[in-house]
Amino acid sequence: MHERVTTSGSAVPSASASLGPDWVPGPDGLRHRRAARVILLDDGGRVLLVRGHDADDPDRSWWFTVGGGIDDGETEVEAALRELHEEAGLTLAAEDLVGPVMTRAGIFRFLAETCRQDEVFFLACVDGGHEPSDHGWTDGERDVLDEMRWLTPDELRGETREVFPRVLPDLVDHLVRGWDGVVRHLGEENDDEPLESAD
Repeated sequence: MHERVTTSGSAVPSASASLGPDWVPGPDGLRHRRAARVILLDDGGRVLLVRGHDADDPDRSWWFTVGGGIDDGETEVEAALRELHEEAGLTLAAEDLVGPVMTRAGIFRFLAETCRQDEVFFLACVDGGHEPSDHGWTDGERDVLDEMRWLTPDELRGETREVFPRVLPDLVDHLVRGWDGVVRHLGEENDDEPLESAD
């Protein structure tokens, strides 16, 4: 059993975890769910990201946008707003969300299973910034989430950990100037495939 450090700095033993009931077998045989995510920007051009790890592969850690699964009966917007509140302690209204600005299908291995997550991304901006809070994290989230942090695109490009989606630094550079109304459809992305080196 490994230990992880919470945002408050205390070490807590990790418990065994598994994918929740919202992950159901899809037509391709992979566990699947739909998710709503938010690219949250501040007035300094930074994006709020969460860093997490896989309980079955604790040495692998990555940054990703705030968001999560869409509950039964929820719209994509409702799910995005709920996740912002639960995951980052931020309460916004539907009119504060722009988009969706991007979609993708992420395929990745997590908790010893290969999964497919169909993701829709919204944009939101907080002019005065926001001090993220982990008070809404569930026990399951606390087992795999490590911290939240505001990061610039250049800081993301310099990160030694993975960043998902991989286009995020370039996308944030674009979105800080305002959304152009074009929904970017990334298609299917295998997050476990290594990046090709640019020689």
